[in-house]
Amino acid sequence: MPVSFIKTELPGAVIIEPAVFNDTRGYFLETYHFTRYTENGISTPFVQDNHSHSIKGALRGLHYQLKHPQGKLIYVVRGEIYDVAVDIRKGSPFFGKWTGAVLSDKNKRQFYVPPGFAHGFCVVSEEADVTYKCTNLYAPGDEYGIAWNSPDIGINWPVENPLLSEKDSRYLPLKDTPEGQLPLYQDE
Repeated sequence: MPVSFIKTELPGAVIIEPAVFNDTRGYFLETYHFTRYTENGISTPFVQDNHSHSIKGALRGLHYQLKHPQGKLIYVVRGEIYDVAVDIRKGSPFFGKWTGAVLSDKNKRQFYVPPGFAHGFCVVSEEADVTYKCTNLYAPGDEYGIAWNSPDIGINWPVENPLLSEKDSRYLPLKDTPEGQLPLYQDE
């Protein structure tokens, strides 16, 4: 079974279905292979790994960094989440568009969210452990966000009354975010 790289409707956002090798002991899979990922358009090196543990109904996001943009390769170690990427690059033909994917310990999918996109997820299982590789180091003071329920984006979250951090509950809709706080689109 080969690894599948599934393009989404947003250029650069990719769902990865790994090859999983099962036997009587359990399973084995590669969660990252530099050459294989580079050949499929994920070529920026990863410099930081993060682990998030959350309970059912928790929603984290929509987050991004402006001066130190991060591409993220998201993977669920335990549980199930609905993961979302939003193109917030000013001038992009896909500005304000979003795509989402169910990631779980059962389907073992990964989701690559490119730099310049906002990222968020909500937990649909009782608990979830999420790991993600980042293409840039976290920079305190360079934290930005878009309201999770921004009407001009219209994400179909599978949770009605999410558990939010105080910071996430204060973010503005995309249409009200000052232009200077949004990344710029650079035509490749």
